[in-house]
Amino acid sequence: MENRAARTLSRPITLGGVTLPNRVAMAPMTRGHAPGGVPGPDLAAYYARRAAGGTGLVITEGSYVDHPSAGQHDLVARLYGAEALAGWARVTAAVHEAGGRIFAQLQHVGMARRAGDPPHPGAPALGPSGRPLEGTVPGRTMTRADIDDVVRAFGEAGRAAERAGFDGVELHGAHGYLIDQFLWAGTNHRTDGYGGSVRARTRFAAEAVAAVRARVTPGFPVVVRLSQWKTSDYDARIAGTPEDFGIVLGALADAGADAFHISTRRFWLPAFDGAELTLAGWAKKLSGKPVIAVGSVGLDTEFTAGLTGGGAGRTGIGGLLDRLEADEFDVVAVGRSLLADPAWTAKILGGRDDEVVPFTPEALGVLH
Repeated sequence: MENRAARTLSRPITLGGVTLPNRVAMAPMTRGHAPGGVPGPDLAAYYARRAAGGTGLVITEGSYVDHPSAGQHDLVARLYGAEALAGWARVTAAVHEAGGRIFAQLQHVGMARRAGDPPHPGAPALGPSGRPLEGTVPGRTMTRADIDDVVRAFGEAGRAAERAGFDGVELHGAHGYLIDQFLWAGTNHRTDGYGGSVRARTRFAAEAVAAVRARVTPGFPVVVRLSQWKTSDYDARIAGTPEDFGIVLGALADAGADAFHISTRRFWLPAFDGAELTLAGWAKKLSGKPVIAVGSVGLDTEFTAGLTGGGAGRTGIGGLLDRLEADEFDVVAVGRSLLADPAWTAKILGGRDDEVVPFTPEALGVLH
């Protein structure tokens, strides 16, 4: 007899013009296994194993757009340059051969960059106000020309991703990176049209989305990842009320976003005082768009425990299924569980929960 997980998670869903075979996505996780920014055969096999293991959508780790200040590591893949794009074409072919879909995550780190960071050591850290994140030094406030250059880079990365065979893209607007630095009043102190009100702070993100939308085909999905929390501040908020969050979502939807990926550290927690709805639930209610939820799915500790050497116990996914069945959100992104077990999805859908390989910190050190 079909189990509840299979019944709930095996339903196809369409994002933009692309239909995913089920409701499970691999969350984007920086692995740093692309020497010189070029994804190799090991990365292609890594992503393809998740698709072969039943995961309907693979979202890559954040990949740098073509701007000198976009990156902070020479082992993180790029979405520019003939060699890197050829590597990505091999990755997308491998995922498709395994029966999956794959989206590229587009990233500019902004003020998270430190002086001398590769891949362009001489490039400055840029941000909406040059305001440092925790543990970094002040950088340069972006001029209008800087903004235009970065917006253009996002657009070109979207075009490059489609040409490399990706099924869609996700703009990384979460966790304190550049797009998020514009969205958050803590790092955006501008007094021009890109700062001040919630709508003005969303302008840069909306322009980046519109630039991608203009350079890809009409059915090519454009997703935006958003979070309240930052890597330097877990209590930060880009929106203090549902109304403010609705302004952000509306501007991005108007610019061409097809769906939202809402990153929380614990997907089930209420987002705003006085209501039980999660942030992913609010995103769907306010935007009417499909929503991907993420945050400690099936585990009893959040991801930061793994970074400090801790493991994670399994809790089951009954609560997740409740919310999916209630249409609170549409897709669930799974991180650590898929690092430990590439076949996690197939095992869950097949009622073989007892065969799932548990997550341990050792999974972070290998490209399994």
